[in-house]
Amino acid sequence: MLTVHHLNDSRSQRVLWLLEELGIDYKIEFYQRDAETNLAPPALEAIHPLGKSPVLTDGDNTIIESGAIIDYILRHYGNGRFMPKPGTASHEQYLMWLHYAEGSAMLPLMLRMYTSRLPDGGEALQPRINDELNRHLGYMNSALEGAEWFVDNTLTGADFQLSFVAEIAPLLHPGAELPNLDAFRARIHARPAYKAALEKGGVYSFGPG
Repeated sequence: MLTVHHLNDSRSQRVLWLLEELGIDYKIEFYQRDAETNLAPPALEAIHPLGKSPVLTDGDNTIIESGAIIDYILRHYGNGRFMPKPGTASHEQYLMWLHYAEGSAMLPLMLRMYTSRLPDGGEALQPRINDELNRHLGYMNSALEGAEWFVDNTLTGADFQLSFVAEIAPLLHPGAELPNLDAFRARIHARPAYKAALEKGGVYSFGPG
C-alpha cells in the first residue's frame, strides 16, 4: 500500500489531495514540526536521509520530491487520470508546469521567507525578490486567463503541484493583484477531495481561512 510520510504544514498536503481525488487506498504516517525550529523531526531521516517531507513509500520504492511523487502516483495508479497522453504537446506543457512549480516559482518565495528572518529583513535583496515574485506570480496569473486549470483547462498533476505556490503566495507577497491565481486557489479549496485530504492530514495553515 502507498504510504505518505506527512509533515504538518508542508507540501505533502497536495499529495494527500491527489490521492483523495484518485480515490485509492493509502496510509498516512504523521510527523510534527519542532515547535521551536519548525523543522521536521529526526524520525523522517529513518525513511530518507534528507529527512524532508513529502516522502512516498510503495513496497521497496521510496520517492522524494513532490513532482516525482505526483508523477509516480499517476503513472502507477492514475489509470490515465490527471495526465495528458505521453507524446502529445499537452503532455509537454504538463511536464513544464509540473517542474516549474518547484524549479522556478518557489525560489523567490523561499528567498522572501528566509530573508524575512534576518535582522534587517534582507532589505538589500527585497527589490530583486519583489521583481521576481511579480514576474513569476504574474506569469502564472496570465496563464490562467480564461481558464480554470493550467493545461488544456483540465485538472492535471501540474495543478496539484502548483497548488502550494498558490496557497503561500498571498502570505509571502501580500497585496499583489492576482485575480486568476486567487480564483484557482478558491477552486482547489472548494473541491470535496481537497476537503477530505484536510480532514485526514490535520493542521494545515495554508488552506482555506
